Amino acid sequence: MPDVRRVLTPELDLSAAESELWLVDVSGGRQRLGGSALAQVYERVGGETPDLDDPERLIGFFAAIESLNARGKLLAYHDRSDGGLFAALAQMAFASRAGLDLTLDGLGSDPLAALFNEELGAVIQVKSADRAEVLATLARHGLEGAAVQRLGTPSRSGRLRVRHQDRLLLDESRAELERVWSETSFQIAQLRDDPRCAREEFERIDADDPGMQPKLSFELDRSGPLASARIQGGAERPSVAILREQGVNSQVEMAAAFQQAGFRCFDVHMSDLYAGRFALERVLGLVACGGFSYGDVLGAGQGWAKSILHDPGVREQFRSFFQRPDTFTLAVCNGCQMLSGLKDLIPGAEHFPRFVQNTSERFEARLTLVRVEETPSLFLRGMAGSELPIVASHGEGRAELARGPAAELDRSGRVALRFVDHHGQATERYPYNPNGSPGGITAVSSDDGRVLITMPHPERVFRTAQLSWHPREWGHYSPWMRLFDNARRWVDERRR
Repeated sequence: MPDVRRVLTPELDLSAAESELWLVDVSGGRQRLGGSALAQVYERVGGETPDLDDPERLIGFFAAIESLNARGKLLAYHDRSDGGLFAALAQMAFASRAGLDLTLDGLGSDPLAALFNEELGAVIQVKSADRAEVLATLARHGLEGAAVQRLGTPSRSGRLRVRHQDRLLLDESRAELERVWSETSFQIAQLRDDPRCAREEFERIDADDPGMQPKLSFELDRSGPLASARIQGGAERPSVAILREQGVNSQVEMAAAFQQAGFRCFDVHMSDLYAGRFALERVLGLVACGGFSYGDVLGAGQGWAKSILHDPGVREQFRSFFQRPDTFTLAVCNGCQMLSGLKDLIPGAEHFPRFVQNTSERFEARLTLVRVEETPSLFLRGMAGSELPIVASHGEGRAELARGPAAELDRSGRVALRFVDHHGQATERYPYNPNGSPGGITAVSSDDGRVLITMPHPERVFRTAQLSWHPREWGHYSPWMRLFDNARRWVDERRR
């Protein structure tokens, strides 16, 4: 299994038994305030500006951080940039909803300059047990003495405390500081976006939120995709069409996931179907990818659907494909919107909803948490009850359940994924539910389980390297790899 570069994150790790925060200073101890955010606040120039006085020290800093990160010695990292040391530390506290106990005694006699200069440097969190090894690595790269200063420790107190020479300079709650930090953005969002959504997101600062807590209802296979043994053994790869339209993206990630699961992937543009260069009868699987079909100006994926419905030959090709009992279909984002527009061609899809503008009135691109529900879906077999992070990236993802069979969808047993909050409860609250779908509905299965439509993107998170955050123990592949492996399992079972 290839090694995966560890992602440097500002989120503090509070699970470590004992850990420490250190400042790694590339400036040689300089604390120039010229051009700083602090100087701008007070309408001053601030004198001399930060500069790179010793390029070799920066080269050594980069090499040391790379080495420590590759060996798993960094729990968290944040550069000292706009706003200086205090802004970096506050953002680390905000990201992890943590408290900090800090002392500035090693940073000179002027705590204001120490906290707000914007010289080159970074804050790192390391385990106390790794302190000697970390300091030795930094020293080997020319960073020792005044260039490396212990700042203090993270805590679960929810308060930021800063001391200097036995004086308590600051003792404030994390929530109050974060509210001040976010107030301007909140006021803009209330004017620009849906006011209720803006308020709900702002109120989350004070909420009892434990953060994402993924849950697995199945054993995570850390040895890699289950199909690898079959591929090495010469097993035939079933064929799948990775379908795209003008403006669609993510087809490369989608093909990579299905290829890892043991499929032979064909890159198929809709123009290939219109021109007769490709026929769906050649494949067992059809995957409609997401992105910005027609620039999302024709009702998102609805323009894509209409282009199929209004071409008799292509419409019949899709209808025949869906009727074949040996086929499966996955549709994501624009593909999900498109397939909901083709539901009259799909057996057992009468309950598919339409997808309309997000309640927030904005394009949503976030890491969200979803719960896998019990459905007939072949893609999600053995995954029910799991709560997993997944990327959502859409402007029109709210499921509309107002008419026909869709009105009963919530009780139909065909809801495959729901947005949940960080307590695992299905939610319509923003931003846990980024589009406002009723009941948190964000993926739906056909009656026989052969078709799955989903607004979030499993192909964008099948490797842990694609995730902005994941539990450290997950290894190379995320739990979403199982969705693609399940498709291969289903094909193999039908071949026996």
